[in-house]
Amino acid sequence: MSALIMGALPELRFEPSPKRVRALVGGQTWADTTTAMVVWEPRRIVPGYAVPEADLDAELLPADPSPEAEAHPVRMDADGPPVLDPRTPFSVRSTPGEPLSLRRGGTTLEAAGFRADDRDLAGYVLLDYAAFDQWLEEDDQNFAHARDPFKRIDVRSTSRHLVISVDGVVLAESTRAKLLFETHLPVRTYLPREDVRMDLLVPSDTRSWCAYKGQARYWSAQVNSQVRRNLAWSYEQPLSDGVEVKDRMTFFDEKVDVTVDGKPRPRPVSPWS
Repeated sequence: MSALIMGALPELRFEPSPKRVRALVGGQTWADTTTAMVVWEPRRIVPGYAVPEADLDAELLPADPSPEAEAHPVRMDADGPPVLDPRTPFSVRSTPGEPLSLRRGGTTLEAAGFRADDRDLAGYVLLDYAAFDQWLEEDDQNFAHARDPFKRIDVRSTSRHLVISVDGVVLAESTRAKLLFETHLPVRTYLPREDVRMDLLVPSDTRSWCAYKGQARYWSAQVNSQVRRNLAWSYEQPLSDGVEVKDRMTFFDEKVDVTVDGKPRPRPVSPWS
């Protein structure tokens, strides 16, 4: 099934959403719809929202040509094709269509819309998530990008003996971890802080957002007189899908050595490799 889903990545994909979706700028609602489409442009791994033109409180204008933006192709696994990760700007197009600007009063959102050349999306405008100050699904704020209706997160407790090290130095050891299984992503091991060598970790200024788990705070590791930047992270004020791993620490398995019950676990290939 995973291969089937990933095999559709080169195609323009969309799914009707039953949610009420709103997009705001400066406290003003620019889009308010109950008939949004969740849209994945070809090769994009996370979706955006397209809304009917009739549900936009803004004038649509042809957009000036955008400067060429940098795509960020990454691999989700060792054998998969390159995909466009969320760092790829909205202006990078992978399907034919017309870029649009949105104007309301004295405010113009340059090239914040896109009308795809697809008859099933006729009358819809795909919106640049980052161009808006706030997004609401029903009455709850949404972060980072539109939520994928085919995404799933499972958290399971494990008593397996896990050891995490880098350059031969043990950073964590536990038999009371929680394993987080997330669609298309490597399994992440979340550990109680008491089982982590926090004395080897230094807080980083880096933050990132997950649409499902919330804002992540990062730590760097000081090992053998070297600093390994942003090697670990934690969700201290998680969204609903991160509640079970609140305040626990996890590491990039792509950058550390992990043993499970004494057996080495191969480093995964992912966008963070």
